[in-house]
Amino acid sequence: MSSIKEYFSEAGKGLKSLVTGMAVTGKEFVTPKITECYPENRASLQIPDRFRAELTLKYDKEGHHKCIACGICQMNCPNGTIQLTTKMVDLPDGKKKRKLDKYMYDLGSCTFCMLCVTTCPQDALEFTNDFEQAVFTRGSLIKQLNYRPEPADDAPAPAPKPAMDPEKLAKIKAEALAKAAKIKAEKEAAAKAAAAGQAQEPNKPNDENKEN
Repeated sequence: MSSIKEYFSEAGKGLKSLVTGMAVTGKEFVTPKITECYPENRASLQIPDRFRAELTLKYDKEGHHKCIACGICQMNCPNGTIQLTTKMVDLPDGKKKRKLDKYMYDLGSCTFCMLCVTTCPQDALEFTNDFEQAVFTRGSLIKQLNYRPEPADDAPAPAPKPAMDPEKLAKIKAEALAKAAKIKAEKEAAAKAAAAGQAQEPNKPNDENKEN
């Protein structure tokens, strides 16, 4: 008896699910259809802001980007879509700094997972919604994102250090030479004393034999 009740209960659930699905299908069947006349309506076509089409670097008004070439986006990319090349540059204060040389991005192998954007510590990356990326060759899908020329640094160059007074320099050299000569003489004296002490030690047993 219980099996018959379970059978009709499951049949009722299946029928209800079927009716729900057919209601959704019927609603969409009578919904008016919209056809996009692309590319005729290219000027008025609205693309959602959340649509991911191409990875780009964020540039400010002065033409600077925030990328510090840390390589986190390259490490997190599952397909190896991002390849970074870095270089060392001299700063105005005389120090060296690693900077971005080339930011290569392969749109053809990108899965648009957005791991590069979400893990970037500098918030230097974003996806645009420009979906018109059709090309004739796959090589054309490989793009350099830092294509803009970098603006020159506005920081002034460090002032040259003044030359040392020749007399003061000669005095310092003379003191260094005297100190080195003193240390050398002390080492030679210590070596002679040690050699003399070793030469006297073998004579002690002979003196003891004479007394016996």
